[in-house]
Formats: sequence, structure tokens, C-alpha cells
Amino acid sequence: MTQLVTRIDERLASLVDELVADGVVESRSDAVRRGLMVLVDRHRRDRTADAIVRGYTKQPQTDDDAAWTDEATIRMIGDEPW
Repeated sequence: MTQLVTRIDERLASLVDELVADGVVESRSDAVRRGLMVLVDRHRRDRTADAIVRGYTKQPQTDDDAAWTDEATIRMIGDEPW
């Protein structure tokens, strides 16, 4: 397993220690791992969202593209036994 070494200020260390004391995370290392996973996931999601926006900007959705979803929704609701 790779080890990362970093320095943080006392205020942040104290806040992390509160998370440990409150049982939110198991340890300082656990807090760092979870924080990094959130950061990596957020970056991945942002890149995906940007790609989707670029795609729709390059080739916008037409009314015909969306029409089938409206029709499918109407049929699906009509099938409900309400």
C-alpha cells in the first residue's frame, strides 16, 4: 500500500480529531482516505458532466429525440391500475 505524507495546520488536525472522537471516521488516516475518495469521485463526476454538456452543446437534443420519452411515459402511466 502506498503511503502519503502531508502536513496540515493544527485547526484542521483538531477538526479531524473531532471526527475520530465522534465516531465518524476510525482514524486520521481513515479521514484522509475518505476525503481523497470524495475529491476523486467529485472530479470524476464533474468530468462526466462536462462531457455530457459538451455533447449536447455540439449536438443539441431535438423535439423528435425527446418525443418518444413523452409517449412512453404516457403509456406507462396508462398501464398503472390507479
